[in-house]
Amino acid sequence: MPTRTYSGRFENLAKISEFVAQSAEEAGFDRAGIYAVKLAVDEACTNIIEHGYGGEGRGEIQCTCDIAGDELSITLRDWGKTFAPDSVPEPDFDVPIEELRCRGAGLFFIRKMMDEVHFDFQTGDGNVLVMVKRK
Repeated sequence: MPTRTYSGRFENLAKISEFVAQSAEEAGFDRAGIYAVKLAVDEACTNIIEHGYGGEGRGEIQCTCDIAGDELSITLRDWGKTFAPDSVPEPDFDVPIEELRCRGAGLFFIRKMMDEVHFDFQTGDGNVLVMVKRK
């Protein structure tokens, strides 16, 4: 169960993406599965930097990848602000693209790309997001 810690900076998103892509490849995911994992993790880490920390360089992101059978579990831990994920509305895709509300789209895509998404803000040791992808 490899764990890596990164400074919460946008320039580190590529390194985090590479780490989870290697784990997904190791787990035997195809290109589409690897892309889905990378997209979900990129969105989650961007949200941590922007909303949890309120900007770059204000905290760390810890990423753990665990392979078990046909699934890859990715755990992201941060020490930023918490939020209520169930209060974030899904984007309204029935409106013209110019009017589409951008906020909430990242969380929507995370939930669509991954098979399971769990938030835990009660750990006493940071905020925890667990995302599971099955082959």
